[in-house]
Amino acid sequence: MDFEAKLAELMGINGALAAAIVDSASGMTLATVGEMRDGGDLDLAAAGTSEVMRAQQGVLKLLALDDAVEDMLITLGQHYQLIRPLTDDSGTGLFAYLLLDRQQANLALARIKLREVEAQLAI
Repeated sequence: MDFEAKLAELMGINGALAAAIVDSASGMTLATVGEMRDGGDLDLAAAGTSEVMRAQQGVLKLLALDDAVEDMLITLGQHYQLIRPLTDDSGTGLFAYLLLDRQQANLALARIKLREVEAQLAI
């Protein structure tokens, strides 16, 4: 799977700053594109986001909910962070991470495009 090519599609979203494919178990990035503003570390942001993903999945398990995370949104003062697990049956624990400029991004359109790209990334 050519993760970089699919992530490059995400960079066509208005306001997109960076994107990554992340292993939620380890927090390591498998592929990245773009960069964070102000010298931020994309790999570090992805690792931190994997903690959020693991925590949410733990809550679902604790509550015994027969459900899965479709996507998550973290709203910051200047950015949106979108997180979307790869939907597959192999239990890989991979997710797509998308960083958007809040002033330029259309959140609804970004979620739709992320969903489309994620469906192509599912392995």
